[in-house]
Amino acid sequence: MNTASIFCLLATIIFYLLGKKFYKKFPFILFAPGIFVPIILVSGLVLFNISYETYMYDNQWLMWLLGPATVAFAIPIYTYRAMIKKHAFAISLGIVVGMLAGIVSSFYLAKLFQFDTATSYSLMARSISTPFAMELTSNIGGSIELVILFTMITGTAGVVFGDVILAALKLNSHFAQGASFGNSAHGFGTSHAFSRHTEEGVAACLTMVLAGVFMVLAGPFLIRWTVALL
Repeated sequence: MNTASIFCLLATIIFYLLGKKFYKKFPFILFAPGIFVPIILVSGLVLFNISYETYMYDNQWLMWLLGPATVAFAIPIYTYRAMIKKHAFAISLGIVVGMLAGIVSSFYLAKLFQFDTATSYSLMARSISTPFAMELTSNIGGSIELVILFTMITGTAGVVFGDVILAALKLNSHFAQGASFGNSAHGFGTSHAFSRHTEEGVAACLTMVLAGVFMVLAGPFLIRWTVALL
């Protein structure tokens, strides 16, 4: 039994539950559990000199639950299927453009900082929710640990800056705003979209899941094609 890893598991669960209550009292975006709790946990790991491997030894089961949690998003998608059919073309086009933009921008970012191949592939795979990103990364030779980190950073940034960007763009459609969150900020964005409006949450669910499926199927080809062409 690894005492430190058990402690990390309990700390993760307790801080998350307390974080949700704290966010209800103080609904400031930086206090959202998906942002505030990781900051506390990372600070604790650094303070007590606990390695990432030790932390993940028992917390890997929480990571495994991301798969069923992502599949559960299919429930509101089915409930609002009529609305989805109405916007099918716009959603499909948005997903394709969004994923291509994520791959190309990540490629140039990796090139700018001269990342190695594994880090570059992991960065290029981070534009989808974590379960899909992990599967994609394992198929292209990237790092599972890095893609989890990159995906978390992407989701956090999308939630933090999403409201400001959408306000500046003056998008009046709840569906368009939700699709933006699902396509760019994944699980964090979908949760935030539901807190804003039900229609936004449904759109975010759909785009997040479909973007993940699209990237798992076509991502390996698109990433290698991007690297070879650019």
